[in-house]
Amino acid sequence: MHFDSKEADPLPATLCAEGPDQLPRDRAADRPASGLRTVAIIDRRALGRETLTQALAAADAHIRSRAFVDIGEWELSPYRSDTSVILLEGDAFGRSRPSLEDELQAMIAAHPGIPVVVMGENEDPRRIAEILACGARGYIPTSVSLSIAISALCLAMAGRIFVPVSALQAPGPERPEREQSVHSMLGLSERQAAVADAVALGKPNKIIAYELALCESTVKVHIRTIMKKLQARNRTEVAFKLHAAKTRAA
Repeated sequence: MHFDSKEADPLPATLCAEGPDQLPRDRAADRPASGLRTVAIIDRRALGRETLTQALAAADAHIRSRAFVDIGEWELSPYRSDTSVILLEGDAFGRSRPSLEDELQAMIAAHPGIPVVVMGENEDPRRIAEILACGARGYIPTSVSLSIAISALCLAMAGRIFVPVSALQAPGPERPEREQSVHSMLGLSERQAAVADAVALGKPNKIIAYELALCESTVKVHIRTIMKKLQARNRTEVAFKLHAAKTRAA
């Protein structure tokens, strides 16, 4: 699994989709306040831009959205320096694969301090892997809920990577026998092993539940059991002890 998580009085979220020629007169009043994160939504579809802007603003008062038709418009915008994360619709570049990959890599190289999360309908694991290999900090399928999408953006802003569960469902190699034996040695069931691995990567309970198709309350129960079996006082110790056991077995 790739992704990890962490994640002032918030100011009211502001809906804004101005282009570079629509600069407000008072920029000082429009700068991000402490704790306010700005998501640059880049989507060629007007309805997509407006829907995402309003949905994010309504869902989280700490998020302010600014919408742009394409990367060029965002790069020319005076708001570019305020951007905390870019949410890029998959068709914002050309429709050909080489164009998306080449331009995505170029954009990330030009703005290394701003994480990019790609959004799209394609849930082919190989395609998602290609996009992540270009440097994207996550891929959000349009089939996920808004809360999962916001969690993915928060993960990206925290320096982590979000990988959708659909990218992990394709048939693949079995868990290495040695790794299975490590989990067994620690007294973990197969489900507990999956939860423990996710905890070790720093994923929050909501994401673990989504990935493993569990209720969040069930994830909490598994984590308490894992901590008891590993004699760990917190999630950090779970990660440390699991890593140490795998290192010894290597």
